[in-house]
Amino acid sequence: MANTRTIAFIGAGNMPQSIIGGMVRGGYPASAIFASNPSRPKLDTLEEKHGIQTSQDNIEVASKADVIVLSVKPQLMADVCAHLRENLPNLADKLVITIAAGIRIEKYHQYLGDDVRMIRVMPNTPSLVGEGVSGLAADSQVTENDKDFVTEVFDYVGKTIWVSDEDGIDVLGAVAGSGPAYFFEFMAGLQQVAEELGFSTEDARTMVQQTALGAASMASQSELSLVDLRKQVTSKGGSTAKGVEVYQNAKLDKISADAVKAAVARNQEMAKLF
Repeated sequence: MANTRTIAFIGAGNMPQSIIGGMVRGGYPASAIFASNPSRPKLDTLEEKHGIQTSQDNIEVASKADVIVLSVKPQLMADVCAHLRENLPNLADKLVITIAAGIRIEKYHQYLGDDVRMIRVMPNTPSLVGEGVSGLAADSQVTENDKDFVTEVFDYVGKTIWVSDEDGIDVLGAVAGSGPAYFFEFMAGLQQVAEELGFSTEDARTMVQQTALGAASMASQSELSLVDLRKQVTSKGGSTAKGVEVYQNAKLDKISADAVKAAVARNQEMAKLF
């Protein structure tokens, strides 16, 4: 990575653990990565697995870093930021990234100061297995070099999409952030009917998850639109066509649209809580 910087993760939950793991596996120097957490067990795991430096003191790791990643629960964020602001006189010289849900950049400027360079990132849960989608938005003080660095970091756990404003983060969160739950809901329905029609739970699940994986792989490797891919596996007058007809008659596209719009509205409501 040409754009190596020292980076400190404040909080060591599942998502920062996954990002750190992806970075180290991708060749990012472990010596440039720090993490803090109130208790030792997660830090010990990170040290043992990835060889990074850890501490239970947020200020200790943040003071050593060019980049701070805020990865604590939203309800703890105000206190964590206040502690950083009080104890890091050079905070304005650092790039600050947040992966916490719901809190807007404007609020972070209230917490940390107007002169802080701030990027908000929303990674989704498949980032835990290196197949995520991360939405990113930046304030006006962030440089192109900053953006390039953050893109490379989150590319270690999937793909990145920059949005022009935080409304785009709300939409991306409703599609990519909530999307795995939509797919799991759909998959659970297919598994259930496969079991009802005679398959064991194990075989039904294998059938469904491998089909989902195969379809996603086909989509990622094809230049065809998703509609054209669907047509490609739907022979006219065949059994697939009959099944698809049921989904179309039920207006699956409208159901998807309503689900995404409901999630967007909830994201916007949640932003007002902080």
